[in-house]
Amino acid sequence: MSAHSPVLLFDSGVGGLTVLDALRRVRPEVPVIYAADLAGLPYGAKSEAEIAARVCGLLGRMAERWHPRLVCIACNTASTIALGMVREVLEIPVVGTVPAIKPAAALTRTGVIGLLGTEATIRQAYVDKLEEAFAARRTLLRHPAPGLVGAAEAKLRGHAVDPAAIAAATAGLREQAGGDRIDTLVLACTHFPLLRDELQAAFGAATRLVDGAEGIARRIAHLVEGQPMARAEPDRAVTTGGLEDLTGLAPAFAARGIERLDRF
Repeated sequence: MSAHSPVLLFDSGVGGLTVLDALRRVRPEVPVIYAADLAGLPYGAKSEAEIAARVCGLLGRMAERWHPRLVCIACNTASTIALGMVREVLEIPVVGTVPAIKPAAALTRTGVIGLLGTEATIRQAYVDKLEEAFAARRTLLRHPAPGLVGAAEAKLRGHAVDPAAIAAATAGLREQAGGDRIDTLVLACTHFPLLRDELQAAFGAATRLVDGAEGIARRIAHLVEGQPMARAEPDRAVTTGGLEDLTGLAPAFAARGIERLDRF
């Protein structure tokens, strides 16, 4: 393996930047290529078969082109559907992103946990298994909040966050039976931590917001521990969509040390 081999961070959009932020804090020297499948956004409204085929195909081609040392699927929807298939296709470590139900179950005091995700994520058997394994003695309330994906993308582009999207997500959980007792909220989409301030204000200071970014970063750091690291070129971001979709996010990438933006 070359010291220049990057970690490939893959997401449907820019939610994976929350994982990149966490990775920068623990291993800033790791070379990174950030891949945003903006041509496929949003994943939450697609079928499982569409997502699996798309993610496996794209990551296979990207791995052939860039020879990454590790792939991180920084997307809950893609991970809960396609993680196993991607691991079968690629011969390098693949780290997925799954809803942080385990830490949420340890944190709750009322026993009622809220979970916001995309439509595709919250219906997955993978999430059922996480609930059974770690929150069987808790109440887990789920709600699909696709509007938050667009709100997060808009926020990174410098636009105002639509308060209706925040209100709809909040009401979708609070209005369920037992929703008034939610004291821990799982952000089961990597986009959603970009709206942490807005969601915290909506749910109240007593509600703890939990996401998996820090845990994912620690897992990546562990898997690449001891490997030689050197940047042959600056980190970059690529998109499957039009380059103009990515350049609109240039300030957000520049704030994270990524100035080179390309089309895949």
